[in-house]
Amino acid sequence: MKFKSVLREIVEVVLPALILFLLLRTFVVEARYVPSPSMRPTIIEWDRFLVEKVSYRFREPRRGDVVVFHPTDEANALANEEQRRRGEQMVNLDDFIKRIIGLPGETVAISEGKIWIDGLPLSEEYITPERRPIYEYGPVTIGPDEYLVLGDNRNQSWDSHYWGFVPRKNIVGRAFWRFWPLNRMGTIR
Repeated sequence: MKFKSVLREIVEVVLPALILFLLLRTFVVEARYVPSPSMRPTIIEWDRFLVEKVSYRFREPRRGDVVVFHPTDEANALANEEQRRRGEQMVNLDDFIKRIIGLPGETVAISEGKIWIDGLPLSEEYITPERRPIYEYGPVTIGPDEYLVLGDNRNQSWDSHYWGFVPRKNIVGRAFWRFWPLNRMGTIR
């Protein structure tokens, strides 16, 4: 008799809770972290944050959004090439997090430590002077349904200037809330 009541409780409470959790994680929000310094100072290594997956169903990604996305085939191929060169085992990359800089159809260049969008300099208050790019890139024109993404720590970020644009279909969602560590809890801008 006790076994039936435990089984019934599992079916009535645990199973629906598990299904709800999986639906929320798949379609609404999920927790992530960053293992690298590529987004410093906005997101520091091992910060825990939430990624919402709903807004891009109703609007297109915007310049300045911090997004999580699946790496492109090119990014995976370059990573495997580098791993082969080092004699390491080849693996597919986990999702990346970067900031959207260039939008579909725009022409982007990076020179003299600045980003130029269609010939005009981009104002980036989230980039500290020591993190401005020291490399030259472009000009390149972004294709339809593609985005140019860069890490906020420009010179220590493996991003679009290295492996190309991110297709819209690869974008998982937008990072919006840091919940750990507690002393840095708040909105991600």
